[in-house]
Amino acid sequence: MNLSTWLFILIAAAVLVSGTPTKRYYDTHAYYALEYIHYPESGISLNDVAGALGVEVVEQGGELRDVWLVRAPHPHLKARNQALGHVHDAVIHALENLRAIAHSHIEARSGERIFARKVTSSVKFLERQIPRMLEKRAPPPLRTTPTPSSLDVAYRLGLKDPLFPEQWHLFNEEYPQHSMNTTPVWDMGFTGKGVFTSFLDDGLDFEHDDLKDAFDAENSYDFNEHVALPRPVTAIDDHGTRCAGQVAARRNDACGVGIAYEAKAAGVRILGGPITYVDEASALNYGFQQVSIYSCSWGPRDDGRRMDGPGYLVRKAVVNGINEGRDGKGSIFVFASGNGGDSHDQCNFDGYTNSIYSITVSTVDYKGLHPSYSEACAANLVVAYSSGSGKHIVTTDRSHNGDNKCTYGHSGTSAAAPNAVGVFTLALQARPELTWRDIQHLCVETARVVDPEDHGWERTAAGRLYNNKFGYGALDAYAYVKAAQTWKLVKPQAWLPSETIQINGGKTYDSGHGNYTYEGGERIRSHGFESAMHITKEMMTENNLESLEHIDVRVWISHSRRGDVEIELISPNGVKSVLAKKRPFDDATTGYPGWRFMTVKHWGEDLVGGWTIRVFDQDDDYERGKFLGWNMVFWGSSIDPAKAVKYQEPIVNNILPPTPFPHRPIVNDPVFTSSTQHAKPTEHLPSAHLTPETTLVAGSQIIPTGIPDVPMPFEELVSSQKWLFLSIGAALGLLTGLLFYLWRRRVAHKRLAEYTSLTADDIHMDTITDSYVVPMPPARGGAPKGVPLYDDIEEDAEPFLPPPTSGRIGFHSGVLDDDETSPSGYRKGFKPREQVPNSEQNTDHGSNENSPWLVIRQ
Repeated sequence: MNLSTWLFILIAAAVLVSGTPTKRYYDTHAYYALEYIHYPESGISLNDVAGALGVEVVEQGGELRDVWLVRAPHPHLKARNQALGHVHDAVIHALENLRAIAHSHIEARSGERIFARKVTSSVKFLERQIPRMLEKRAPPPLRTTPTPSSLDVAYRLGLKDPLFPEQWHLFNEEYPQHSMNTTPVWDMGFTGKGVFTSFLDDGLDFEHDDLKDAFDAENSYDFNEHVALPRPVTAIDDHGTRCAGQVAARRNDACGVGIAYEAKAAGVRILGGPITYVDEASALNYGFQQVSIYSCSWGPRDDGRRMDGPGYLVRKAVVNGINEGRDGKGSIFVFASGNGGDSHDQCNFDGYTNSIYSITVSTVDYKGLHPSYSEACAANLVVAYSSGSGKHIVTTDRSHNGDNKCTYGHSGTSAAAPNAVGVFTLALQARPELTWRDIQHLCVETARVVDPEDHGWERTAAGRLYNNKFGYGALDAYAYVKAAQTWKLVKPQAWLPSETIQINGGKTYDSGHGNYTYEGGERIRSHGFESAMHITKEMMTENNLESLEHIDVRVWISHSRRGDVEIELISPNGVKSVLAKKRPFDDATTGYPGWRFMTVKHWGEDLVGGWTIRVFDQDDDYERGKFLGWNMVFWGSSIDPAKAVKYQEPIVNNILPPTPFPHRPIVNDPVFTSSTQHAKPTEHLPSAHLTPETTLVAGSQIIPTGIPDVPMPFEELVSSQKWLFLSIGAALGLLTGLLFYLWRRRVAHKRLAEYTSLTADDIHMDTITDSYVVPMPPARGGAPKGVPLYDDIEEDAEPFLPPPTSGRIGFHSGVLDDDETSPSGYRKGFKPREQVPNSEQNTDHGSNENSPWLVIRQ
């Protein structure tokens, strides 16, 4: 084991021992997230990479094992071009230089080039960490006088909490059918005991009498101030305490009582100030072996103008939690759908809520009606009770001077999400082995239809009712927990990616700075444009997919006014999912460069048959758009659990056609062997067999890295270069025939020599074999056109190195930086590769959208 490997182990061990994130000093240092792939055979350690980039290693990026936080001191002098608005970043520039050297025309055996290729091959992703604000989803609360309710319920339950009679979401005397229906679950003996929840929010008042015995200090942390305790700091930091009180407030004489009043509650502070993507990613995995459920009542600003979502590191952390959290059962992420309904916003324009890994919770009020602020979309799974029709949620509030303050005014989808968290907490006490997908299945199976007079209810192909406002209905704690006790656990996840359909040669190019240019496509008009694809049973079998749950739909649409576009998906059974409706405040001119929509409306539907997408426009003479392409990914349960694999989040871009997801090199690949090999002649290979051109992003600039020399699998080379091997085979055949002929002739001469001697006519075999050469394609570096038939292997050949990944580097601008991998690039029949592309998220803020703020949903 070499020194670099030992250094890597020591660094990793030191980080793991320390556990708690270190404090950040953004005023003196620039911080970066570095995804480093450790290949021991290459001899390049994390320390070598850090040295090459001019950074120091700070710590591991939370639970992301290959992601490291590194930093470099700010230079004392700023680059001259900073005055022009372009900040020179020395670390990004160092990686750009290494990339350039790695793919330059420097002598192949140059030590500088070899080192550059080794370093750049080990860097999968590099991103400057710029703190940004996440915003609470909070419409202005309307204060109302508390409505009194009967005290005999509290007496029967033995509750001394003074505000329990006001907590209509637990027991609704005025509309008894409209509550979370938790009291029968308490009677069953389930109170959340032993279940850990975490509130990613603006802090938690852990000294409040309602929460001090529930507080989980071990799994709490303040990622805004980088201190151990998530204490609320600013005057408006009351949101997290309120959400935690809804779930875990103890039975006492302080305020009200929580749905799971014996559960543990951790506070992870991320909404108290700006935060970077690497810290947000760490927060989403913080304590993920003990913590079961993460309550997230925040997201992009709900103004109906933007299309925004998580960056690559955040998506990677969510998938990491799904795969590794709770000993592989998966972390449960609960997100508030958003409060932009009055602004005609829709939760499918939010990359957090339209993720298949999120349980997206919208709102129903105490009368069972849809509040106008609550966002509707096909990604809504269920609703829970919150403010509306003049009433709000009564719960714990942040105290001042130890006064055990309470609130009568918690509101919005921010309050709906914790109510759902409380129900899931009770269910996990009753059935701890439930996976993250079992939790979603139980939502679909047990949700109760509310407001049946609403015209949005439609019958799905699976026989259930679904409504974009309410999802599958309201959560009912008793029905949910009873079903969980006998629920048959679902099989592991599988997925089927479709090919990408390009309309009339539609293409998208990344122009840099979050801008995209469009080519081809078909004009969209008010009568709409349709495109269809067909899914067969054979495709399902090939992809090990048995049943359907979520569908991701990725679209490329150019338009001069994004808010005019409407999109819907029609299943083979005629079920329609509305993916996007008109948004009157969305004036963005950026269109849809690879945005991913998600729908749960087809849950349990037979997906075999033709799927049709329809795109509509307002046919405005002043606003025009084109539909360029689309694809889908179908997610569900596997046929054979033994063949199931865990999905890994890729680094992607938004171009059309999408870049196929590259395979990750393995350590026993020839690229890492120390033995010398001949360079493969690739000059005449078809482009389909070359490693796709990788694109790196530095800041907001696109940097093409070229096509590296990469060894090709032998089977693929044979299949694609039949003419070459046939030619070689024919030559060898002729040589064999010639040798056989000469051998026979020599034998004849020997026999003739027994009778006469014809020395002048003898032909010596060694004369032929010593002079014959096999024609070969020109080798790299000007090798001769012919080599001896049994030539020795060259001793100094340049060692092969892994190809650069399709990862991207640079500042995270928050504008269309990241997106899911396209499902294109597969063989006919849509059979996926080892790693299938994700439906993703990009981030596009539309007009006036450079604000880094996300909104708390209260």
